[in-house]
Amino acid sequence: MAKPIHSMIRVLEEARSVDFYRRALGLEVIDRLAFDGFTLLYLRAPDGPFELELTVNHDRTQPYALGDGYGHLAVAVEDLEAEHARLARAGIEPGPIREMAHGGQPLARFFFITDPDGYRTEVLQRFGRYG
Repeated sequence: MAKPIHSMIRVLEEARSVDFYRRALGLEVIDRLAFDGFTLLYLRAPDGPFELELTVNHDRTQPYALGDGYGHLAVAVEDLEAEHARLARAGIEPGPIREMAHGGQPLARFFFITDPDGYRTEVLQRFGRYG
């Protein structure tokens, strides 16, 4: 059986992206591999094995067009309101807290944040299927 290990996104500026993911999600760089023409950075949360791979193409000067295929990453937190407030204090500008139901039952409470390259992350309250 396959085990998900990472998701990759292309970013324009290494320092700006690393700073965003550290402040927003607590992800730290656990590996940095420089090659001719590009650098791979692997970020991970202290309590989880899944990684976010940032690819920085050295000759890239223009922002990437995200197209209409990319959706979002998702993370779960214990206290959604506290996380929303923390991100706002950090200048990250979280979107409004929203709720979604399915079949008349609560399914999710969440908000979105957007990184410097336009990638969105859904921040979910930890419960039910997202526990």
